Amino acid sequence: MNKKNIALIDIGSNSIRLVIFKIDERGYYKEIQNLKVVARLSSYIDENGYLTNDGISKLLQSLKYFQEVTRTYEISKIKCVATAAIRQAKNQDKILNKVNAMTDFSIRILSEYEEAFFGYLAVTNSTNIKNGVTIDIGGGSTEVTLFKDRKLIHFHSFPFGAITLKQRFIENEIPTQEEKERLKTFLREQFQSLNWLYNSNMPLIGIGGSARNLSLVHQRKYNYQLRGLHQYEMSFKSMNGIAHELKNMSFKERQMVEGLSKDRADIIIPAAEAICTLMEVTKAPQFIMSNKGLRDGLFYEELFLQLNIENFPSVVEESFYQLNQEYEININHVKYLSNIVNQLYHELKDYFYLTLTEDDLRLLLLSCRVLYIGEFINHETSSENTFYLLTNKTIEGLTHHERLKISLIASFKSKNVLLSYIENFKNWFTEEEVIKLELLGAMLKFSYALNLTRRELITKVNVFEFAPKDELKLSLTYNSEPYFEQAKAQKYKKHLERVLKKRVDLMFRGLQ
Repeated sequence: MNKKNIALIDIGSNSIRLVIFKIDERGYYKEIQNLKVVARLSSYIDENGYLTNDGISKLLQSLKYFQEVTRTYEISKIKCVATAAIRQAKNQDKILNKVNAMTDFSIRILSEYEEAFFGYLAVTNSTNIKNGVTIDIGGGSTEVTLFKDRKLIHFHSFPFGAITLKQRFIENEIPTQEEKERLKTFLREQFQSLNWLYNSNMPLIGIGGSARNLSLVHQRKYNYQLRGLHQYEMSFKSMNGIAHELKNMSFKERQMVEGLSKDRADIIIPAAEAICTLMEVTKAPQFIMSNKGLRDGLFYEELFLQLNIENFPSVVEESFYQLNQEYEININHVKYLSNIVNQLYHELKDYFYLTLTEDDLRLLLLSCRVLYIGEFINHETSSENTFYLLTNKTIEGLTHHERLKISLIASFKSKNVLLSYIENFKNWFTEEEVIKLELLGAMLKFSYALNLTRRELITKVNVFEFAPKDELKLSLTYNSEPYFEQAKAQKYKKHLERVLKKRVDLMFRGLQ
C-alpha cells in the first residue's frame, strides 16, 4: 500500500463537512483535517421542491472554502457526496452542473440505501456490537438500519430530519404540549410502520451530530470523567430525561447548555424526540453513541478496496494494530510479554482467593499490548502518561468500562497509584473488581521485569505451593543469565505478594 491522502466531502442537509485522512504504507491511517460549514441547505428548499439560488450560492461558497484547503494537500482521491437536500431537490441536475463547472469537485448523490449502508458500515467496523439498530438523523432525512452478526438485514430512509421536523411541528422556541404530542404521534406512526423495527429489542446506535450532541450534554451534566463519545451508553431514562429538559428551555437557554452546539440549539428537540420514540418502539435496552458515521463508512469503503476485504475481521485487533503503529510499540516484545504473562496467569489463578474469568485474561492480554504506552512521551512518567493516554483516547471495539480497566492494568505502578487513578471512577467498580485489577496489574508489571533488557531470556514460568499455604515458589527457567531481569523481578514481586496475601520466593533456573 502506498502513502496517500483521501478527502471526503459530505454535503448534508444541515452541514457540509470536509475530512482528510492520511494512509501510510503500513495501513496506518489518521484523520488530519475535519472542517465544517453550517449551510442548512434543507431550509433553502422552496415549496415546489427546488433548491433556491441562495441555497446554490451557499453550497458553492462552502465548496470553494474547502477547495482552498484541498489544493494545499497532495490529495490522491476526493469523494464528494450529497444526501437528502440535493437528492430530494427537483433541480439537482442544475446543481451538479454548477458544482462541476465552478469547483474542483464532482458530486455523487447517495441513494437512500447507500446513505444507510455507509452508516451501518461505520458502526460495525468501529464497535464491538454484533446486533443492533442504527439511527442517523440528518437535517432532511432519517436513516435506520437493522443488522445481525454484523450483516445488514434491513434499511429504511424516512423523508424527514431534524430541520424539516422543526419546520413542520414546532413554531416557536418552546414547543407547546399539543406540538409535542403531534410530533411524538407522527414519529411513532412512522417507526411502527416498519414491522422489523417494532419490538426488535436491540441496542439503538446513534449516528450523526444530533446524537453526538445529546450524548455530550449527558456527559457534561454528570461530569463524566472518561473522555470520548464513541460507544458511550445511555439508558432510555437518561435519554428521555435530557430530551425533557431541553424541551422546556428557551432557545437562548439551550444555546448555553454545555455540550450542545449553538448551531443545533433550534433543531435538537425533534432529534431527541426521534431517538426517544424509536427506543420506545424498538424496546431498545440502551442507546449507544457511534462517533463514526457516513464519512467513516465512505473511508472504510476506500480502505477495504485497497486491502481486498469486506470488513475488519476484528475491530479490537484493528484498533490495537493502529495503536501499535501510532506509538511505535515493539511488536516482538508484546508477543513475548503476552506469552509470559499468560503463563503466569494460569499458574497463579488457582492460588488467588477470587475467581478469575476468561474475560479477565482477555483484558490482561489486551493490556499487555499497550503496557506503559506512555513511555512514548516520557520514560520517567510512563505510568501517568499511559493512564492519561488510554483514558483520553477512543479505542474502537471496546466499551468505556473495558477501556478504563485496560488503562488501569496497563499503567499499574503500585496499589496506591492504582487507587489514586480510580479516585474519579469509584462508582464504576466493586471492591472485588478493584482487587482483581490490582492482581492483573501486578502480574503485568512483574512480567515486564522479566524482559527488562528485551532479550527474551525467560522461557518458562511455574508455581509451586509449600506448607504453610502462605508461601509460593515461582520457578523461572532461563536460556541465558538474566542478571538485570532477576534484580528487577525481586523488586517487583512485592506487588504480587500484597494482592495474593502470600510470600513469593523466586527461583531462577538455567535450561537443563
